[in-house]
Amino acid sequence: MSIQPERTPADLVGAATDSAFEFTFDGRTLTALPGQSIAAALWSAGILSWRTTRVGGRPRGAFCGIGQCYDCLATVNGRPNRRACLVTARPGDAITTQEGHGHAGLDT
Repeated sequence: MSIQPERTPADLVGAATDSAFEFTFDGRTLTALPGQSIAAALWSAGILSWRTTRVGGRPRGAFCGIGQCYDCLATVNGRPNRRACLVTARPGDAITTQEGHGHAGLDT
């Protein structure tokens, strides 16, 4: 009896992804695949928290993953309050940790 090499689901359907691209998170260069949400890309890099609460500064990341809970808010290219679980990562995006309501650095 011969041992067959382990096959992945992508192997079984003959799927291939496009090339990964780079974006930054708090100045750190990371990669994402085309179509991947920002939350998924951050998870892939082992990052679970990218926001702090208004009161207490407690860490938050994706909780529901479908855009209902707002725990995953991030600042994307200078725009605060973007739901990372719904926003698709794009090449060259600059994503930063959002602190509180996300407007502390804005002149309001």
